[in-house]
Amino acid sequence: MHRTQVLLTEEQVRRLKEEAAQRGVSMAKIIREALQEHLARQQGQWRELCRRSLAAVGRFASGCHDVSKEHDRELEGAYADT
Repeated sequence: MHRTQVLLTEEQVRRLKEEAAQRGVSMAKIIREALQEHLARQQGQWRELCRRSLAAVGRFASGCHDVSKEHDRELEGAYADT
């Protein structure tokens, strides 16, 4: 394990101590659990964004058939329009 310092508000410390006492575990354990849940949620959200992005690939037609060859020209034109 790696030791680190985290600054918490008085309210966070109070609530953390209460929960630790109720559960009979250390405050550090509760913090590690909360962080693990947060990271797991973030990982799931990232995977969902990737899945949705890949699902959109090839679904729309621009009418341009040479974009892969002429991408610089297409970008130049897109930036010129703004």
